[in-house]
Amino acid sequence: MSHVICMWSGPRNLSTAMMRSFENRADCAVLDEPFFAPYLAVTGKDHPGRAETLAAHETDARKVAKACINPTPNGQAYYFQKHMPHHMVDGFDRSWMTHAKHFMLIRHPAAVINSYAKGRAAFDERDIGLLQQLEFFKRISALQDNVPIIDSGVFLNDPEGHLRKLCAALDMPFDPNMLSWPAGPRDTDGAWAPYWYASVETSTGFGPPRESAGAVDQKYQSILDATLPAYLALFKKRLIP
Repeated sequence: MSHVICMWSGPRNLSTAMMRSFENRADCAVLDEPFFAPYLAVTGKDHPGRAETLAAHETDARKVAKACINPTPNGQAYYFQKHMPHHMVDGFDRSWMTHAKHFMLIRHPAAVINSYAKGRAAFDERDIGLLQQLEFFKRISALQDNVPIIDSGVFLNDPEGHLRKLCAALDMPFDPNMLSWPAGPRDTDGAWAPYWYASVETSTGFGPPRESAGAVDQKYQSILDATLPAYLALFKKRLIP
């Protein structure tokens, strides 16, 4: 059985680049946001790429949950899965999570809001995932000791140091191939990739550190106020190389 590695991230983070990093290992397969289609089907949320996502991906959450612990497509030892906690609607099967190792990827909510607003102007605090990340951290901590938390802004100051420590925490060897990858799209990318993945498709590595989060438009201030405490609570527990 493959070792399932689940990353729980909000949108507009470093999540797709992190998926590229793990996919560039010869011993690792990846799965891109498998619960996104069930989430769209159940909630009726209007997202860029909604029609394409529902047409191309499994919408039955029960089948998706089973797929998350299936063997990897080509017998790889590790199965990296990019998940977003706000996709895990109440009632979706979570029992499969006991078979995986988990870590969290966080980003300052001001930076998330400013990036997310470029692709979807109307949203609320539940759409950027930080509140649910804190809930999931508590849930996963009951399943796994020492759940690693990566802050993407801090991570970019030392990708190799963070990845080495993350791999150790996940009981997998570090592979230097995780530090770079070929540019371009992947067959493993979700159907929503044309709307969100333009930047990562031109990338060949993690890139330079980001600028500070900055301010948000006044119309999003209430979202920042609602999510900042959750971010700060998780940031205190972040992995330090």
